Amino acid sequence: MLPDGKMCPLVTRPSNRSGLKTLPVVIIGNGPSGICLSYLLSGYTPYFKRQSLHPHPILQRKLEEAPEVSVLDQDLEYLSEGLEGRSHSPVALLFDTLQRPDTDFGGTAESVLTWWHEPDRAIPHLVLGRNAPGGAWHSIEGSMVTLSRGEWMGLPDLPFKEWLKQKKRGLRNNRATAEDIAQYYQHYVMKKGLQKNFRCGTVVTSVRKVSAESISNHTQKDLQEDSDSIWSSNEKGAEVFQVDGFFKTMEGDKEPFSIYAENVVLATGTYDNPTWLGVKGENLSYVHHQLSALEEAVKNNSVGIMTDPVLIVGAGLTAADAILFAHNCNIPVIHVFRRRVTDPGLIFNQLPKTMYPEYHRVHQMMKEQTAACAGPYEHYISLPEHHVLSFGKDKKCIFQDKNGCQKAYKISMALVLTGSNPNLSFLPNNGTDLALDSEQPVNPKRNPIDVDPFTYECTQEKGLYALGPLAGDNFVRFVQGGALAVASSLLKKANKNSPPNKNPHPCTTSARVG
Repeated sequence: MLPDGKMCPLVTRPSNRSGLKTLPVVIIGNGPSGICLSYLLSGYTPYFKRQSLHPHPILQRKLEEAPEVSVLDQDLEYLSEGLEGRSHSPVALLFDTLQRPDTDFGGTAESVLTWWHEPDRAIPHLVLGRNAPGGAWHSIEGSMVTLSRGEWMGLPDLPFKEWLKQKKRGLRNNRATAEDIAQYYQHYVMKKGLQKNFRCGTVVTSVRKVSAESISNHTQKDLQEDSDSIWSSNEKGAEVFQVDGFFKTMEGDKEPFSIYAENVVLATGTYDNPTWLGVKGENLSYVHHQLSALEEAVKNNSVGIMTDPVLIVGAGLTAADAILFAHNCNIPVIHVFRRRVTDPGLIFNQLPKTMYPEYHRVHQMMKEQTAACAGPYEHYISLPEHHVLSFGKDKKCIFQDKNGCQKAYKISMALVLTGSNPNLSFLPNNGTDLALDSEQPVNPKRNPIDVDPFTYECTQEKGLYALGPLAGDNFVRFVQGGALAVASSLLKKANKNSPPNKNPHPCTTSARVG
């Protein structure tokens, strides 16, 4: 549901084959990646703001070379050359430094981008998502705070801090709650007029290539006439993507749909498919793989200060959130993880203590409160360099340490929070063929989808793009660069027979937005 109470429009099922239309672009996933791309495909166009000064002198000089040409129409490889930062993606670094020029150094310089709405540049598209706009942010417990600074969660031309001020709320230790972020993304879609492109409550079950000749020859022409699109028609004999799935009606029924698209963008994130340990008994009813199970158990009073401990497996931030939640509710915890507490790869050893005091506290608990050495923290036991061997029907869990010694604990419930993988079951071979290592499943950190770094088009499948964690960009501030790369690529495809945009700066012909 959108902020004004209206439901997202749903995909209507075509009544016959002649009613099918071929869209230029279908985006699967309506989180920040999908929202940002929809904004760029809706004709919202970034230009270098005249008289602005970027702290990076070489980038400033490049931007001054063609200020009348949109960033979307420029050579992204040239602009991003030489930039350094917290992302491996050159275009992610470029877009981030254009929007937040010196944020990594504590600066507050304004964006050097100005946005103009140029409707004639819009490319018709649909954004398909299971939830309301914002994607997985609606599935995260609302009081949880973001890892990233609050201002880094914002999307183009609507600073998150400004939106928060209008709500008469502020950031907590420079960070935002998941509830605020989810509401902001919904508001963004409405504020920018993007809701007509969003179809909520949709589940995609299949994406595959089909011959364009199997679709009515006039359907693409009809779409152009309806939308006044600049998109050129399919070449005869080309292939398009058939996107199948279902949407959930107000009555709870599943209504199937088919959409045909020339390009498909994968922006599903990785929240849907939690990682399993693969040990005996992991499918028992008291073993869970999402933090929400603990929240539900607290509400139901099935765990508490007098019950057996809750087992939390993992040493990432989600596991830390679960520990903090349990600690605040006085619930006893056994915490099991494979790494050493001093391992430099452990996320807690990479976070500034002053900015993340609560995670620093969890790290202290992990170091000081082991089974072998009692510490000052009540209701918590840390078992570093241990792994789970099995879960028993009697709720006894067997662990093994690095020396092969085994221990058994009686627990009330288990939370296995060791990360998640993308759910790409709608792709052939679960998308494995698209990964950097085509022998291994897609993984956002170890084995992302192999994309061109300046277009984000899959190297193994032309017309298919990947954004966000699927392409290795795991933070909202950096997923937006991927959207810029995709939008730039799609516009170049649309204008492949036209010269680059050399029109005067659009201040006399287009509407300033923001």
